[in-house]
Amino acid sequence: MSGALLATLREVVGAAHVLTRDTHDLSAYERDWRQRAHGHALGVVRPGSTAEVAAVVRACAAHGASLVPQGGNTGLVVGSVPDGSGTQVVLSLQRMNAVRAIDRANLTMTVEAGCVLQSVQQAAEAEGLLFPLSLAAEGSCTIGGNLATNAGGTQVLRYGNARELCLGLEVVTPEGEVWHGLTGLRKDNTGYDLRDLFVGSEGTLGVITAATLKLFPPPAARLTAWAAVPTLQSAVDLLGLAQQRLAAGLTGFEVMGQFALSLVDRHMPPLRVPLWRQSPYCVLLENSDSEGEDHARTQFEGLLEAAIERGLVSDAVVAESIAQARGLWHIRESIPLAQAQEGLNIKHDISLPVSRIPAFCDETDARLAREIPGVRLVNFGHLGDGNLHYNVQAPADEDAKKFLQTQETRVNQLVFDAVARYDGSISAEHGVGSLKVEHLAHFKDPVALALMRRIKQAIDPHNRLNPGRVIQ
Repeated sequence: MSGALLATLREVVGAAHVLTRDTHDLSAYERDWRQRAHGHALGVVRPGSTAEVAAVVRACAAHGASLVPQGGNTGLVVGSVPDGSGTQVVLSLQRMNAVRAIDRANLTMTVEAGCVLQSVQQAAEAEGLLFPLSLAAEGSCTIGGNLATNAGGTQVLRYGNARELCLGLEVVTPEGEVWHGLTGLRKDNTGYDLRDLFVGSEGTLGVITAATLKLFPPPAARLTAWAAVPTLQSAVDLLGLAQQRLAAGLTGFEVMGQFALSLVDRHMPPLRVPLWRQSPYCVLLENSDSEGEDHARTQFEGLLEAAIERGLVSDAVVAESIAQARGLWHIRESIPLAQAQEGLNIKHDISLPVSRIPAFCDETDARLAREIPGVRLVNFGHLGDGNLHYNVQAPADEDAKKFLQTQETRVNQLVFDAVARYDGSISAEHGVGSLKVEHLAHFKDPVALALMRRIKQAIDPHNRLNPGRVIQ
């Protein structure tokens, strides 16, 4: 049966675009970015059009094979690699990377799912417009994956998640039908919003093949500041002051713990991390101004002066050039890479009400330190929208791999229980994938979980699309 399926797939997309292990190295498609899982695919199929995607889905359905949709394979929750059975087909959308249309008057662009995020940003910029979704993996992640996981990034505070940046979708259903929903409308009250159903579904309900995205006029000026703050509560208070003074101009507000920054300083010394030694936390702020750089700088300096007077900030620097601003953002985006160089770690992508973040961290930091002496906390993230990457590193003198094997279950339970007590979510922007699917049963409202299962059963009754992800 597998041979017959591969032969059919070759007829659909061409033999050159069906990859099997007897002729190709499939490791890039079978391993996740964090190296947490290594699957075994029947093959990798790379369609070049929506019609070919639909034909691939129909062929797999006819042969009883399950499909794993994959974009840039940069996810962090093992949601886009095959299992070890050798029976699943990886559906790579990387060939579908065209910008189909840009409508300047409507402030929209329609792109195929395999477009790399950075390419979408550049296409918008070439038209004098802005596509604001921005995250560390933007040089390799794809729009289809961004939408399938409802990606967040550094500008959610102003522009929202990927969901808010999408107006319409083109989707292939589990039966191989095509939903043509590439509307550029901002108002369409004609029933259930299918877009919201597929965005964030992680490839379990349909294969996103194209999207119509929102564009924005670019700001007249964009300034970046780096501030040292004495406590997390000070960072929260600074956020409130910045929102009051800058209003919609505040497009980024990131917090970084001292240990997280020390890893960047240790493993990437050329980056020259500012102010980290003198304060337990640093904050990175971005002000996007519609009037101009002088107005933006005056606003920024007034904000920082007021914050220093109130004791919220001990010291601060404002970038004097675009290069300096990019350098500060590069430091923030380098924390995950520096942590990886330090060794294997336990990652958490949690969200909490902003007001409750200081108390959550005080309580959870103390409990982790008490129960696992010497444990190191790599705490950083998008404080402006309540999203922390609350990661746990092994004690300095302990083997990181052994720590992961022996402590991950315990650490996850401790952190997730605390998240629940503080009315948060165990996944803010990374998704559920297969890594968190078992936890969802304990931390998701049971009625919501039952509704999710009914939706999956109604749309994909044979469980052919990305099985074992999001829900069981």
